[in-house]
Amino acid sequence: MVRVSIYADGACKGNPGPGGWGALLSYGEHEKEMCGGEHETTNNRMELTAAIEALRALKKHCDVVLYTDSTYVKNGIQKWVDKWKRNNWKTASGRPVKNQDLWESLDREVSRHKVSWRWVKGHSGNPGNERADQLANQAVEKIRS
Repeated sequence: MVRVSIYADGACKGNPGPGGWGALLSYGEHEKEMCGGEHETTNNRMELTAAIEALRALKKHCDVVLYTDSTYVKNGIQKWVDKWKRNNWKTASGRPVKNQDLWESLDREVSRHKVSWRWVKGHSGNPGNERADQLANQAVEKIRS
């Protein structure tokens, strides 16, 4: 099985405000950089979108190690999403889950692969995370211009 490393990150200038996402995918000696953005969004939506778009770019079933500096994304997909689905997309307090559309997309993309989640501290010098952050911020600047 193909083993891919993904670094995914989101950025937002204002929350909400213009936002961007970036991802760095690595397979052996090959790398692919991706980014995009939205005019009015939130940081959490961009963090989710980065992971979704990176996984969506994989054309066949892969063994993925996905690095994120977002505990929201990591905890959501590992700890909360199954409960949310069982509770008809309601939180423990009975409120609708924020970003349900993106959680459903991420859940769908994760089901296509074998994904191991790794949290990495943001802005700590990790080269993959720093590059994903740069890509996300480049997307924000493109949206703003």
